[in-house]
Amino acid sequence: MSKTDSINEEKIRPENFPERLIWLSMVWTYGFYLIGGLYIVGSVLGWILGFYVLLKLWLQTEETPQRQKIAIPLLAWIWIIGMLMMEVALIIGHLDFNLPTSLIIKSSIGWAKGWALLALYPLAGCLSIRPQVIYRGACIIGFHTLLLLPLLIVAPILHLPEILYVSPLKAVGGPGTTFFDVSLYEVDFDGQIRQRLFTPWGPALGFVGNVYFALTLREQNRKWRWFGIIGSVVMCYICKSRLAQVCIVLTPLFTFIFSRLSRPLVLMLLGIATTISGILSPLLLNALDNFWTKFKEARAESTRVRQTLKEIAGYRWQTEAPIWGHGVVEPGPHLVEYMPIGSHHTWYGLLFVKGIVGLLALAIPMALSFLVLLVKAQKSETAQTGLTILFILFLYTFGENLEILAYLFWPGLVIMGMAFMPIRN
Repeated sequence: MSKTDSINEEKIRPENFPERLIWLSMVWTYGFYLIGGLYIVGSVLGWILGFYVLLKLWLQTEETPQRQKIAIPLLAWIWIIGMLMMEVALIIGHLDFNLPTSLIIKSSIGWAKGWALLALYPLAGCLSIRPQVIYRGACIIGFHTLLLLPLLIVAPILHLPEILYVSPLKAVGGPGTTFFDVSLYEVDFDGQIRQRLFTPWGPALGFVGNVYFALTLREQNRKWRWFGIIGSVVMCYICKSRLAQVCIVLTPLFTFIFSRLSRPLVLMLLGIATTISGILSPLLLNALDNFWTKFKEARAESTRVRQTLKEIAGYRWQTEAPIWGHGVVEPGPHLVEYMPIGSHHTWYGLLFVKGIVGLLALAIPMALSFLVLLVKAQKSETAQTGLTILFILFLYTFGENLEILAYLFWPGLVIMGMAFMPIRN
């Protein structure tokens, strides 16, 4: 280990209450997974950090040192307002369809463990938390994944059971038993063997792997950076998710270009690329069409199910509940393998469950965050990482429901919240 790496190693030690919580929650990811507590930890941690922000606000005075004062940025408020509107849409959707009060309470608890986290974790970004703590935590998770890789390879070969056990912690309630079981591998409905590790399904592992990949790239220690990068890439590969593999290629390219738009050379290169693209547009469009066709054919049955779910959700949203939505997801027919209507796609899920109000409650914060982070990314490394996380979230709105996986990708949300803060000279 070089002298520089030794210095970086020394720095990564939690120094305060929120850093200790975040550090323990990340480095013990597999430990919490083995007892079925990962869903609980990810859901509760956001609320603890949120209340800690309120406590710090309550206790701070004029004598509080400037660097210790809590100042909630405008973008954090916008996310808070947006996620509160999700709850409003949820309640009105339940009332419109005369759903029982008990179901409103149950759904509101689900909101507190889902959509609310998309506001609480960015809010935690205004606390005294060093991004390096989160970067190192992501690298350690990648390292632990590499240690488990031999077991993951031999498990299906030896025909070991797919699910070892389901944690009794499932009694606390959650979206399903897959959030509390310990799995060695899974066989998809098209017969493919894939890994999901500590996530509830394979594509979710690819989602988390992409978020960790963005975080590990910022690690300063060379050894840990490579552990994190390789571990993240392995997650995106073994999950057998097409979106994960496309995202991990597009994300660095997106970040490189959009964080350097203020540089004349990049603008010149973009101008040249645009001109060449215009000239070669017939060839490029044909190549894109071929790629998209092969992309869908790679897992044709999955593509069919997702497309049918979108069509059902879109039609029922338009004809039954365009403003406030249906309030809850509903089981789908055999045609879609009984997958819930409103799943597998954030935007169509929002339209079906929370109507146009719910869709705008997410679209507006995401759009404003992109504009602000795009400007700040020209000068701030943290803003570049925040922009990368936002880009990953946007891509995955077309393949997952963000809120149901927020308990897993929350480290990226905290970094995004840090990027909302004013740049300090």
